[in-house]
Amino acid sequence: MVAVLERWADEHGLSHDRDTFGNLRIRKPASPGHERAPGVILQGHLDMVAQANADHPHDFTRDPIETYVAEGWLRACQTTLGADNGLGVAAALAILGDESLTHGPLEALFTLEEESSMGGALNLAEDWLEGSILLNLDSEDRGQVYIGCAGGADVVVEAQLPTSALNDDEQTWQLSLTGLVGGHSGIDIHKGRGNANRLLVRALRTLEGAGARLIDYHGGTLRNALPREAFASLALPVDEVGPVQARLEALEQELRVELSGVDEKLTLRLTPCASRADEALTEAASQLLVNALHAAPCGVERMSVEVSGVVETSNNLGVVSLENGRFRLCALVRSLRDSATADIADRFTALFSLIGARTRVENAYPGWTPNPESELLARFRRLHRQRLGSDPEVKVIHAGLECGILGGKYPHLEMISFGPQIRGAHSPDERVEIESVAEFWQLLRVLIEDLANDQAA
Repeated sequence: MVAVLERWADEHGLSHDRDTFGNLRIRKPASPGHERAPGVILQGHLDMVAQANADHPHDFTRDPIETYVAEGWLRACQTTLGADNGLGVAAALAILGDESLTHGPLEALFTLEEESSMGGALNLAEDWLEGSILLNLDSEDRGQVYIGCAGGADVVVEAQLPTSALNDDEQTWQLSLTGLVGGHSGIDIHKGRGNANRLLVRALRTLEGAGARLIDYHGGTLRNALPREAFASLALPVDEVGPVQARLEALEQELRVELSGVDEKLTLRLTPCASRADEALTEAASQLLVNALHAAPCGVERMSVEVSGVVETSNNLGVVSLENGRFRLCALVRSLRDSATADIADRFTALFSLIGARTRVENAYPGWTPNPESELLARFRRLHRQRLGSDPEVKVIHAGLECGILGGKYPHLEMISFGPQIRGAHSPDERVEIESVAEFWQLLRVLIEDLANDQAA
């Protein structure tokens, strides 16, 4: 993708360079007479979350995203769309390519690995960017502007657990939990949606006393997406299969009632495996692992007192796996307070030490402290009223915008974040409202012109 954009820059006569991590910058000189206007940085990330429904074969390294329009929304066929953050990248390119636009010095910064680790922002070169104003184009709500965001960290838990051979009276079964909506682990965490790992572990808890032993487990694919599906292979005594089936059927109905209006399409199934496994966790190890996962922090931990309606601290049990006795968990903790992030990570350490697991914290990034008195924010609000006839909502988001990291490296930057209406990000339900894209483009364009005209020498 970087190479594609470099060729595009060459075709448009624009200079470009990369930092040592590979982040790309494309520059465009100011319009004549506006050279002394404040430099504006248009910022977005190049990667997308690659999610497809389990029954839809799709190779993201080769297959194109198939799109269609329904009721004014652009959608993809059973995969993520890539509007997060493809629309921000496209908007920056459109600004750079607009020869009718009056502007000050422009830089377009395209970062890498935002979805997987924030690696692009964390490793961004210092003393590289020249602008004083940064417009982050990675927000997903029409009529809103963001001035702050949560920080976060990955919590990784690993352990090698004891196994033993299957007994003659044990059969191999697969327990699956599917049909959940999923979504973004930050902005959707408070909506009451099911977490497949949390719910499948709950199902496994109901099997305690039946002698069930875990063979393997695979739940979730990304730590920043709410898990939609989870699968576990079990060794079950033959005479326990009937009672276990009945227990699971009752639990499925309970869960559908609990998640009514949100995730009532949940499906819980126990089916025989095609082949018999050789080993499973010992019964004691299996119980300890299930108990620890059942007790692990998950979901909203605390709502903010200072910012009404905003989640302060949360955790997502994003990816859980077990294979040949090797257990691994990757959770994503988010908080407006770095101390709360550290506390949740410490709770994981304390909990999983009870089963002999090792815990480490990776990819920690700071939050973005709001500045409600920002001159840039006042300018955006004025233009929003003039163009759209309404005041934008000023928001703080419970998600990891790169602004917090970028502000740490470039403390002088004045920043806001805004974008079109995107729903279902990080899931195959991702969609963007077409009308909101035109509105987003109009605001972005007039803001850049206003900055150039107000402050040009």
